[in-house]
Amino acid sequence: MLLGIQIAGVFFGLFMLYLTFLYGKRKEFKSSEGAFWIVAWIVFIGMTLFPSSVDFIVRDVLNIKRTLDFLIILGFMFLLGITFYNYYMLRKTENKIETLVRKIALEKKSK
Repeated sequence: MLLGIQIAGVFFGLFMLYLTFLYGKRKEFKSSEGAFWIVAWIVFIGMTLFPSSVDFIVRDVLNIKRTLDFLIILGFMFLLGITFYNYYMLRKTENKIETLVRKIALEKKSK
């Protein structure tokens, strides 16, 4: 029998899967990004429906007492990775804008 939180998790995963598909159709994602998010949401739905499926990995291989601790650690790692990636992309965009502004300023000065 599914718990209320599992039902909410499945609906959330399906909604996010739908959004990923929608953004992919609009070409707002690269195909590799879309594939990554589709796999991520399918894994999320699977873990929501069958939470005991990760117990072997968590308890026996990683020696973590509770599955929730593992998921929290995984969540923090994911958020830190996404934060670093966003920072990198922001710096890259800032550098491109700075280069473009300098180029335009030099062109206006030479006229």
